[in-house]
Amino acid sequence: PYTGSDMGTLPEQFERWFAGRGWAPRPHQLDMLAEAQAGRSALVIAPTGGGKTLAGFLPSLVELAARPRQGIHTLYISPLKALAVDIARNLEAPVAEMALPVTLATRTGDTPQNRRARIRETPPNILLTTPESLTLLLAHEDAREMFCGLQAVVVDEAHALAGTKRGDQRALGMARLSVLAPGHRRVGLSATVPHPAELRAWLSPTASPGDVTLVRAEGGAAPALDLQLPAG
Repeated sequence: PYTGSDMGTLPEQFERWFAGRGWAPRPHQLDMLAEAQAGRSALVIAPTGGGKTLAGFLPSLVELAARPRQGIHTLYISPLKALAVDIARNLEAPVAEMALPVTLATRTGDTPQNRRARIRETPPNILLTTPESLTLLLAHEDAREMFCGLQAVVVDEAHALAGTKRGDQRALGMARLSVLAPGHRRVGLSATVPHPAELRAWLSPTASPGDVTLVRAEGGAAPALDLQLPAG
């Protein structure tokens, strides 16, 4: 794992990117960075517009910027194919604007066969997929080679997967990943939930909530309100 001299402090390159957009890193995003740099798994709970997606991926982008590499570093698991595509599109902005040495790819049931083959031949640094597609990837004979360098798994909408059949499928996939890449950290992204300890246990490879740090975000994006009057 990346070990910075200042835990939870953004590199200057990332500070400039935030400032260029008129943003400042939020406390929970820096908290997630610190947890990742310490090698700990974490669950971030944030309302819509609270910046939890960036909080989940920021540590991976920082690590890959500091130590470029080949192969899969971060695996993102989404309950929806469309969400995986949207998240990939959102990640393209910071990667391009900071000229980061990071490759991205989406692998879902809608991915053409030629792109599926290309992903297996030349795995990206960040792979975005669904529980069903992950099951197929893990069934390939080259799964060990593909995932042996995995450093992080990001599970989006964790509250929507936990306790469901698809959640069980994800759990089986995660168990397999623990064998192929022992020691990788796990990241859960979730909206507000009444019992976060249960969700932390669901994310933990040992089913212990104590293995997963809880990070809460305060507030979200302010609603954009506009008034449209009929013409004429």
